[in-house]
Amino acid sequence: MAREEDMRDEREADQTQRGAELDARQGETTVATRASADHSATNKKQQRDPLKTLTGCERILILGRTGSGKTTLARELAAALGVPHVELDSLYFGPDFSRAPLSLLRERTSAAIAGDRWVTDGNKRAVRDLVWPRADTIIWLDYPVYMSLWRLVKRARTRTSALSAQAAQTGRRTGLPKQMLAAARGVLTALRSHRGQRREYPSMFTKPANQHLAVARLRSPRATRQWMARVTEVARPPA
Repeated sequence: MAREEDMRDEREADQTQRGAELDARQGETTVATRASADHSATNKKQQRDPLKTLTGCERILILGRTGSGKTTLARELAAALGVPHVELDSLYFGPDFSRAPLSLLRERTSAAIAGDRWVTDGNKRAVRDLVWPRADTIIWLDYPVYMSLWRLVKRARTRTSALSAQAAQTGRRTGLPKQMLAAARGVLTALRSHRGQRREYPSMFTKPANQHLAVARLRSPRATRQWMARVTEVARPPA
């Protein structure tokens, strides 16, 4: 009887050992797979230099403060590359500055960025966890704050003049107060985000979850124009 118990204990020990070894091998395989995926993503990132060329850049996110011109640049870049332009603000704002519920915004965003190639623009934190993992390239318009403020003032004057002319014709002025309020909010947003983005973005770019992103930081409209001419040269048809 003692001999049988010893043999049974040995068999159970062997089974336990084999199970532990199998778990260890599976764990090693999982770690190796993750490491291989991380290494592959890092290699792809190292092979891309969006400051010089957009070769290999399939899903591009343009960031910048309110009034930096990121939507205009995204629209022009998408047209030059022949890919869809996804404007995140258009998914969020509706008629008369109404706003989509968060669930609807996230649903719209997921659908809009499901494609293999696109250019999008926007800083919305509410969908950052959806957009950043899908993107492979970030173009950061890091301009001095006075440039953003100047552009916001020009934009507000243009829109206010258009609404004033419309009100003179129709007698309705419902859109004018909302436009003025939106302009004031835009200025405040630009001021608040100036230092915040310069602190936040460099830190975020170094996080492991964002190592797949190749980043180009443009510090002036002139630098952006030169960059745009350089990276879209290959996309232009021959003369």
